[in-house]
Amino acid sequence: MSRVYNFSAGPAVLPEEVLKEAAEEMMDYRGSGQSVMEMSHRSKVYDNIIKEAEQDLRDLMNIPDNYKVLFLQGGASQFFAEVPMNMMKNKKAGYIITGQWAKKAFAEAKIYGEAVKLASSEDETFSYIPDCADLPITDDMDYVYICENNTIYGTKFKTLPNTKGKDLVADVSSCFLSEPVDVSKYAVIYGGVQKNVGPAGCVIAIIREDLITDDVLPGTPTMLKWKTQADNDSLYNTPPCYTIYICGKVFKWLKKMGGLEKMKEINEKKAKILYDYLDSSKLFKGTVRKEDRSLMNVPFVTGSDELNDKFIKEATERGFVNLKGHRSVGGMRASIYNAMPVEGVQKLVEFMKEFEEKNNV
Repeated sequence: MSRVYNFSAGPAVLPEEVLKEAAEEMMDYRGSGQSVMEMSHRSKVYDNIIKEAEQDLRDLMNIPDNYKVLFLQGGASQFFAEVPMNMMKNKKAGYIITGQWAKKAFAEAKIYGEAVKLASSEDETFSYIPDCADLPITDDMDYVYICENNTIYGTKFKTLPNTKGKDLVADVSSCFLSEPVDVSKYAVIYGGVQKNVGPAGCVIAIIREDLITDDVLPGTPTMLKWKTQADNDSLYNTPPCYTIYICGKVFKWLKKMGGLEKMKEINEKKAKILYDYLDSSKLFKGTVRKEDRSLMNVPFVTGSDELNDKFIKEATERGFVNLKGHRSVGGMRASIYNAMPVEGVQKLVEFMKEFEEKNNV
């Protein structure tokens, strides 16, 4: 069977070039006589893999020298707890609620201190980004938290919130490496890699060094202290070795593609193809306010559950898979991450046009 066009929100499509390279090295990584999957994380060979991955990521994102890069386990969902554990010195923080994941991070923070809802778009099913120019931020807040790109609802912060001098923490799981970012605007920028960077099993956290201290909340597990991980270069215990190895290959692929400026250009082109069609279609409709649309996750509906189901079924038969929307939005969602080729989006739109014509709209 030939490869399908995989529109999954995560774990998601990976570059074919990366998969082929990994397949070639599966039994014997560069003459070591072993697979990376079975290699000691303390070996010289693996040390080179993780160090090179970090350097390539630093190059891609222009990460300043006063930021640590950590490769961690536990998913972004565990990191929801790590943020207050490591940063809630005054036991108070502000959260902007723009979707399920921000909501979950907010609920997690409440376990450790006072989490304040600064703004929310829940009143309209998270279909927009609230105005964050003048938020009710108080002097005693330790940080302000956002989920920058909302995988489920397809919204994206185009302008970072005015944090009034407070540290900004951002979950960028589903827009990681999709466009250039100014890392210095964030105190912590992190994401699970399984959407736009690699296979499931790792979180990459980029943390300003002054935040990495022993001054953490009482009861914080040793493993969840950022200082433990930073002091040991992400090798305190066995890291997700194979996932980091594949991420490293994706970083090299991104460099080869022309870096994040080039990826932004390609991603904007892909998104435009799909959004332009949705804006002109009589059957399909996007669910997000235009100025807040994500480049990565595009939810859309027909207005009929029956037609939605029919579309998903027929699309799957034609090789366009994982288009079913999240249960909280319904309808469809196309996740068009870095590794989704332009051709995949073009062919999806051709199929959508054909479906629209057949269903007499």
